[in-house]
Amino acid sequence: MMKPKRLLIILITILVLGNCTTSDEPNPRLSMFVGVDISGSYQNSGHFDNSIEFLSQYIYAHLNGIEELEKPNVLFVSSIGGSNDNEPKTFYPIQTFENRSPAEIEEKLREIFPKETQNRFTDFNAFFEQIALTIRNKNLLLRPVSVVMLSDGIPDVTVNGETDFRSLDFSPLEKLSRNITIRLLYTDATTGRNWQTKVPRRRVKVWTQDANVMTSWNDSTIFIPDQPIEEQDRFISWIEDNVDFGVRARRVD
Repeated sequence: MMKPKRLLIILITILVLGNCTTSDEPNPRLSMFVGVDISGSYQNSGHFDNSIEFLSQYIYAHLNGIEELEKPNVLFVSSIGGSNDNEPKTFYPIQTFENRSPAEIEEKLREIFPKETQNRFTDFNAFFEQIALTIRNKNLLLRPVSVVMLSDGIPDVTVNGETDFRSLDFSPLEKLSRNITIRLLYTDATTGRNWQTKVPRRRVKVWTQDANVMTSWNDSTIFIPDQPIEEQDRFISWIEDNVDFGVRARRVD
């Protein structure tokens, strides 16, 4: 016969284990940073509205982990650049966009990035430095990082009358994680190639996507109007193939 003391221990153990909630889902590790170019050149490019609409769907899909899209542990959204060089910008946290529908997220994005407000400078380096500072301050070191930028990708630095892509500085990000990917969306083929072949880097991975491809996301063959995004299988697949594409690290000196 089992002793009362031993029986009591077993019952307590059962009660404790029964009250513990377990989940097969791992804790999210991805740190996601989104930058929106509100310079006059990008806002007047004809792609700004399309990119904001896409971003609202993209953020919603990731926050809710739809299909195979990775849920971020943290999300920060900011503008790129400012009225002056090295001007810090507000980083809006994940709580700004959680528990909102895609339409509500779009409304919030347009509130944050009104078309009437245009940056004088597209300062990518200041944006990278602020990301690095946030990663250190929030103790996000060594976690995978995805930096998504909606921009034409043209830095405001020229040498001998030509855009100087080598002026782009990834060094603040290089030592923070072994897995950092910069995704430049809504650029053009030539600029995208320059980002991939001319910007000095060692660990940071770069993926670019042309505006001609990006603006096709809401084609009726990809995104079905009035259908919940949870049922938009082709759209999610399109994101995986054209935006969240996994790229290999390539050293550029």
